[in-house]
Amino acid sequence: MRRSRLTSQLMATTLPLAVLVGAGYAIADPMLARNMSTYGMPGGIDTPTAETLPEGTLGATISKSDYALRTNVVFQALPQLTAALRYSRVEGISDFRDDGFIYDRSFDLRYQVVDQDGWRPAVSVGVQDFLGTGVYSGEYIVATRDITPRIRASLGLGWGTLAGKPRVIDGTDEGGTANVENWFTGGAKPFASVSMQVNDKLSVTAEYSNDVYRSSYRLRNGGLNTFQQGDKEPGNLNFGANYEFGRNYEVGAYVIGGETVGAQFTVALNPRESAYPSGLEKAPAPVRPRPARDADPEGWSGQWAQDPTARPAIQKALADALVDEGQLLESMALSPTRAEVRIRNQRYVQQAQAIGRTARLMTRALPPSVETFVITSSADGVPASSVTLRRSDVERLENTEAGQIAAASALSDAPLRQGDLTMTEDLFPRLRWRVGPYLDLGLFDPEEPLRYEVGAEARASYEITPGLVLTGAIRQRAFGDKEQRGPGIPASENDGVRGDHYTAEEYLADPSLETTPEGVPRVRSDTRMYSGNTSPVIPELTLAWFARPTEQVYSRVTVGLLEQAYGGVSAEVLWKPANSPLAFGAEVNRVRKRDFDGLLDFRDYEVTTGHVSAYYEFSQGFTAQLDVGQYLAGDKGATVTLTREFENGWRVGAFATKTDLSAEEFGEGSFDKGITLSIPISWATGTPTRDRASTTIRSLSRDGGARLEVNDRLYDKVRDSQTVKLYQGWGSFWR
Repeated sequence: MRRSRLTSQLMATTLPLAVLVGAGYAIADPMLARNMSTYGMPGGIDTPTAETLPEGTLGATISKSDYALRTNVVFQALPQLTAALRYSRVEGISDFRDDGFIYDRSFDLRYQVVDQDGWRPAVSVGVQDFLGTGVYSGEYIVATRDITPRIRASLGLGWGTLAGKPRVIDGTDEGGTANVENWFTGGAKPFASVSMQVNDKLSVTAEYSNDVYRSSYRLRNGGLNTFQQGDKEPGNLNFGANYEFGRNYEVGAYVIGGETVGAQFTVALNPRESAYPSGLEKAPAPVRPRPARDADPEGWSGQWAQDPTARPAIQKALADALVDEGQLLESMALSPTRAEVRIRNQRYVQQAQAIGRTARLMTRALPPSVETFVITSSADGVPASSVTLRRSDVERLENTEAGQIAAASALSDAPLRQGDLTMTEDLFPRLRWRVGPYLDLGLFDPEEPLRYEVGAEARASYEITPGLVLTGAIRQRAFGDKEQRGPGIPASENDGVRGDHYTAEEYLADPSLETTPEGVPRVRSDTRMYSGNTSPVIPELTLAWFARPTEQVYSRVTVGLLEQAYGGVSAEVLWKPANSPLAFGAEVNRVRKRDFDGLLDFRDYEVTTGHVSAYYEFSQGFTAQLDVGQYLAGDKGATVTLTREFENGWRVGAFATKTDLSAEEFGEGSFDKGITLSIPISWATGTPTRDRASTTIRSLSRDGGARLEVNDRLYDKVRDSQTVKLYQGWGSFWR
């Protein structure tokens, strides 16, 4: 079978990742967890195990006892690598905090070194709370093995908190560093757990834990405070029970040391297990085989092309059919043997599904002499790639696996020429609008776990010509607890573990507060000043121009109110060949800070910010990105991002930014880092749509490493219909 350029490129692309991370993909399925610990990782109650979750699982747990309220987000990034982000309310510090608790953020990693095989147990190594303040800091090596099909036992060796020897939290340190020098130091102690699966729903656990729920905090004035995280130090034996209900949920209850009762709720979602695996979209139109030559001699000969009314009629019929499939036919070129269409996918997560449905409709709309189909995918009016198919292959391979039509296809850069293409009548200018509710969440604030605002939003988009788009929105708050408030006073000024806050009036009255005590402009730490407006606000009002100067270069220029806090001009250029996993880009912005009322006025702060970027798409849905440049506060540095996207559109990523600001200038956390999450709405509803639910969870909103949040950056728009990303979803071609 002949190999297409698309298939060859994909083989060349997937090979590097097999070298980098592929070693983990060749092993047997790892030992899967039966339940989650209070730390959000597969485990017993407080102790870890060597278990993992199904690859790609995204989960969350909430556990509550007298010692702590913990909210954990866990992600099985690779078959052996598990990561968890934790946000905890730690109790029992009334000796030096009037409210008796602190909110703490922490991050864990665990790697399963070997899986269970014969008499050999599964073995994992983990680091706990290695980037936070260190309240739960500890490391461990743990082995887990099935004793019987229902009984599973774990035995491990722990350091730090897991050895009952919590490390001193250094209040003179800004945090955010790995503190590698402390790993596996301070003496180790054993821990153990045994779990029994009573039936398909119920499991029980007993464990031996060394956690004393105690911490010490070194104040900035040199003093040392030690606090018990609860009324008393617990014993070593913990007991718990967990009950699974539905496909994704679990509730549990546990007793810690015979002293304290706690409860836990767990949800675990696997991107490969949608509630509607087949979707709820209507079935595609079947491929229509061409009639025999003697049944339609005029159609086969191409004489129809001499009729001046034929092309417009065919284009209108195809455009109308594509609208029913959620596609726009922007333009079309038609000759007796070849048809090129430029489509805009407005419905399907995978571009391959839009291309497949277009090919089906082309077999029904085009005369039989047309053998070559060229389907060009357009992103906001800019052609991004072309897939060339033979009509005979579409007819022959309709009921075969999608890999065969992929092998018979050719992917290329979309041609620049416009002369032969005819725009679809009455398509532009084009107005879209909607009015509905909005929900604005603030997650993992250092002082409040959840803040929210609810209201009504009107949003409109007016596309004047392909690539020239006017967009705007207006919001009216209804209710919520996001209130306007000035930035925090650094903890060093009041010798506490958490700063206070200026009122909005105090902040507005003192211009000197618009920089931190270290002289860093407040570009994000005063974000709360944009909250709580009771009058209407304009979150966005822009005019954007998307273009393609050459076949492999894309450009964007956006002017206006670019985001909640900044307005100005943003310009971007991207080099991205259709058949290359590598891309380079550059962006420059000249922006000014908006006034806190969210309307048309501006404040005095003005800055030029921009980055050069490199992107590389590996196999298994991994994309690496490096951005180097100047940030909103004028600091210079780099951001590294690693994102994994699954076939159904789930995206989970992590990023870290380090700039030339010192840890003291940056403040608590030392550098910027966080997790991104984007889930297609269609995964949960089954209804095809390109809408997404997205959020960024970061440890803090600091001024260092802050980027402009301009919409419609080029890379994500272009890559949907190119090489790795397109082929990853090629299984949807016939869907």
